[in-house]
Amino acid sequence: KGIEMRAEVFPGRYTVAETDQEVTVFLIGMRVNKWWKLPVWLPVAKAMPPMLKHLQAEPEAGLLGFESWFGRTTILLTYWTSPAHLRDFASDARAPHLAPWRRYMKEVGSSGDVGVWHETFKVAAADREAVYANMPRFGLANALGHAKIGPGRNTARQRMRSQ
Repeated sequence: KGIEMRAEVFPGRYTVAETDQEVTVFLIGMRVNKWWKLPVWLPVAKAMPPMLKHLQAEPEAGLLGFESWFGRTTILLTYWTSPAHLRDFASDARAPHLAPWRRYMKEVGSSGDVGVWHETFKVAAADREAVYANMPRFGLANALGHAKIGPGRNTARQRMRSQ
């Protein structure tokens, strides 16, 4: 449970553990538009690991878990306790986000060399559904805990309580 990803594969079907906890899903990433401009986009790429390290060391900041994918377009999928926790981290001058963001705006601005993006979703427990088959703990189940699928939770309709 939590931020640390486990490599152990759990045979069978699992879902997110029963909880009434609302979750804020935050997707963020970057896209290298001009790969040959390494000195421009590399600092942008290097800014995220210190942020994640900081958040892992300070659970009260509200990050519940994350997954990441790297490529021309990089994606970081994060789960937060609330939108307020996410906003507080983003605007905290003592946290390692605000300075890199200001540097990006000053040094990259609207050059088009490297893009950044994010999307935020607030999800009530009753409005989410997840299934993981033959997977390690992953995604929301890694953030909130996972549970073997059993009677009464075999279908997506049964797992979603908002219907």
